[in-house]
Amino acid sequence: MKVVSNAPERTVLVTGGAGFIGSAVCRHLVAGGRTRVINLDKMTYAASHTALAEVEGSPNYRFVQGDIADRRLVAEILRGERVDAVMHLAAESHVDRSIDGPAVFIETNITGTFHMLEAALDHWRSLDDQGKGAFRFHHVSTDEVFGDLPFDDSLFSEESAYRPSSPYSASKAAADHLVRAWHHTYGLPVVLSNCSNNYGPHQYPEKLIPLTITRAAMGLTLPVYGTGANVRDWLHVADHARALELVMTRGEAGATYVVGGREEHNNVAVVAMICDLIDERMPLATGRRRNLIRFVEDRAGHDRRYAIDPSRIELSLDWRPEIGFREGLAATVDWYLANQAIDSKSASAS
Repeated sequence: MKVVSNAPERTVLVTGGAGFIGSAVCRHLVAGGRTRVINLDKMTYAASHTALAEVEGSPNYRFVQGDIADRRLVAEILRGERVDAVMHLAAESHVDRSIDGPAVFIETNITGTFHMLEAALDHWRSLDDQGKGAFRFHHVSTDEVFGDLPFDDSLFSEESAYRPSSPYSASKAAADHLVRAWHHTYGLPVVLSNCSNNYGPHQYPEKLIPLTITRAAMGLTLPVYGTGANVRDWLHVADHARALELVMTRGEAGATYVVGGREEHNNVAVVAMICDLIDERMPLATGRRRNLIRFVEDRAGHDRRYAIDPSRIELSLDWRPEIGFREGLAATVDWYLANQAIDSKSASAS
C-alpha cells in the first residue's frame, strides 16, 4: 500500500478499527494521507492486528486498546487527540452468536453506542463554532435492521421500515434509533449508513465466504443453511471503506445512506462459485468440491433476502462500487489461500 505523505487535514476516531470492516477503513483513511486515525478496539475474538500491519508504522495512525463503554477513556481520546469526527463501527455482528448469547450484543451494540454518543456530545459541545460545524458522528450499521424481503424485485432504501429479525439486527436497530435521537434532541451532527454483506481479505472465518474458503481448501464438507436459497447483496469491503469516508466527510447531518453493491446472489450459488475457484487452483483427487455441499437445518428466523437501492449515495456523493463480485471473490479466494493458515480450527468456526 502506498501511503500519501501530505499533512493530515482531520483526526478521526474509528471504533472497532481492528475488525474486518474497521481495519479496511483504517487502511483506506491512512493511505489517503488526509486523515490521522485513532483506532479504539477492545480486541475481542474477531479483531486482528495483522489486518493493520500496513498502517502500524504510519505517523498518522495510533492504536488504543479499550472498551467503547469506558466513557472516561473515550472522552480522553476525543479531547486529547482533538478529534474532528467519529466513525463508530465497534459492534458484535455474527447472527448465530446473537441467537446463542444475545446479552453481549445488547451490551456492546446498544449500551456501548449510548456511551459513545454521550462522550461525543460532551466533546462536540466543547468545540468552537467552526469545530461544531465540521464535526460528525458517523454510525455504521447494517441492512439487516430492515428485516427481510420476498424473492422479487423490491429493495431496501433509506425510507424502509425497521423490522429486525435477530437479536443482532434488533440491537443494531436500537443503536440506530439512539443515534437519531441524539441528533434530534441534542443537535449532535450525525450521519448513518446501512450496508449490505461485505466480503474480502481479513474477515474472521465464521462468516459464509471465509468459512467456505477455508473448509473447501481442506476438502471438508460445506454446510449451507436450509436450501441455500437465501439471497444477499454483496459488496467488497474496500468499496465499503470508500463509501464510509464519503458519508463521513460529505454526508448531510442527520441523513442516512444505504450502501450496496447491486450484486445479489443466493448462498448456495456463492458457495458453488468458491468451490469452482478453488478447484481451478488446487483440484481435489476425489472430484469437484461442489460435491462437498451439505444442506443443514436452517438458522432460526433466517431472513430470506436482502437487497439495497444505493441511488442516494450514488447520486449525492458520486459513489459507485469499483470491484465486481466475481472479480472480488476470486481475489478474496487467492488472498485466503496465500495468507491464511488453513487448519482445522479456522475451518470449524461457526
